[in-house]
Amino acid sequence: MTEEPSKLDIPDEMLAERRGGLKKMPDDMPSWMVSTIIKIDKFSKQVGNVVCWILIPLIFAMTYEVLARKFFLAPTIWAYDISRFLYGALFMLGAGYALSRGVHIRADFLYRNFKTKTQGLIDFWLYLIFYFPGLIVFLYMTIGFVGESIQRGERGMDTTWMPYMWPIKTCLLIGIIFLLVQGISELLKSYWAAKKGEWPGENK
Repeated sequence: MTEEPSKLDIPDEMLAERRGGLKKMPDDMPSWMVSTIIKIDKFSKQVGNVVCWILIPLIFAMTYEVLARKFFLAPTIWAYDISRFLYGALFMLGAGYALSRGVHIRADFLYRNFKTKTQGLIDFWLYLIFYFPGLIVFLYMTIGFVGESIQRGERGMDTTWMPYMWPIKTCLLIGIIFLLVQGISELLKSYWAAKKGEWPGENK
């Protein structure tokens, strides 16, 4: 027989369980803010729904490699690179969706004990001071990174397959853009939390 979670157990759950996904937006929130948050979050969800399918070829590549190597003594020259590329693409392209669900690693053991207004205030300023400036610099550097890779026809040197590197580097560039877009929604949510003491769409 399972026991109902006590009040002491609830704060130990991930904040994503409380804020993951929008339910009902506050009635007094400006319409432009509601529209912006909902559209961005829906976009990130659609991206997440598509990106998750990368798992299928990733699993297939790894399974094929193991079977070919162990049972037929015929290891591939492509499985290592494909697995790296697909995992990297899954990680970067899904980062914006992960942010929208609140599942990025953070110091929840401290953060969860703060008042909602304090949480919103911390998030708001961290987004403005560190998140957006950092990602914008990262985006600028990555544009040159990708352009140089395409221009040089850069290839991976870890295996004899030597695949082109620009596709995975392009995924990095697109992933940063997705994070910047989702960051706008998160900035607005944190502003509202700091101002009103409640997270928009919070699961209570």
